[in-house]
Amino acid sequence: MDKTKCGHQWEMVNTRSGFIITEICHKCSLITTYFSSEEHPPLEEYRDGEHFWNVMSSSQSVQFDLRCRLCKTQVSFDELSALMLCTSCKKDCKVFELLERGQGHSVWVYVAFGFKPYKDKRQLTGEKLGILEDYFNMKRKSTKSSIKIVSHELIYDEDSCMGGFIMDEFLLSLDAPANK
Repeated sequence: MDKTKCGHQWEMVNTRSGFIITEICHKCSLITTYFSSEEHPPLEEYRDGEHFWNVMSSSQSVQFDLRCRLCKTQVSFDELSALMLCTSCKKDCKVFELLERGQGHSVWVYVAFGFKPYKDKRQLTGEKLGILEDYFNMKRKSTKSSIKIVSHELIYDEDSCMGGFIMDEFLLSLDAPANK
């Protein structure tokens, strides 16, 4: 099948459980995030070059690839750390503007985040954002609403953003608790 003409039907494959670890360097205040597939997330302080890293938080997460059922194209989303639902925000935020424009059309706006520091780590491309958006819209039962996924670069001020992340913070293991 010609992959350029395929009407992709995406499915999630190669799911990998793990944790999103957020660390801060107490020397320079740089914040870094990364995915760890270790069974128990690293929590100890360590030194790397001039940085002294301490864990700020850990959240259970999953990484995945999407594969087209028709043409077998496979796309990795290793650079995706989180999706956030835009619920409302500052009027001068570009994401909020998209939310306002889509209100009459029942558009849910999600923001895709990569790993920090953003300028030093690979981020999602526009093409990958489109694939992710297609995947989630294909999964929707209702045709009365749709999902729009945009880059974190559209957020006016990330520190004052009021969007909602869904996360399990400070979990120490990927294993479910045993029934008593």
